[in-house]
Amino acid sequence: MKLASLSRAALVVASIIAFASPSAQTAAPAADKNLARNLAANCANCHGTGGKSVAEVPSLAGAPANVTIQKMKDYRDGKLPATIMHQLAKGYTDEQIALIADYFAKQPK
Repeated sequence: MKLASLSRAALVVASIIAFASPSAQTAAPAADKNLARNLAANCANCHGTGGKSVAEVPSLAGAPANVTIQKMKDYRDGKLPATIMHQLAKGYTDEQIALIADYFAKQPK
């Protein structure tokens, strides 16, 4: 192989590595500042607007985030009995559950 061919091959490999490197890529788009609120809005049908329930369903507003996270995971994993929560909880990732729980924890009771 000629030296020029090796140099071109090395440049191609270096370009591929640089492109694939996370530090060489541009910054990820900014996270949606309303994502937590938007996810939590799905809970309003049962738990009330802003997590303030007016029925026998528990309010989520002001509940400690760690308690809400654990309950959501327990519903999702079938550890807590439920009529619908076990099905709904399966639709959320751990990150989404944490966002929802944090959102409700910050709401006034």
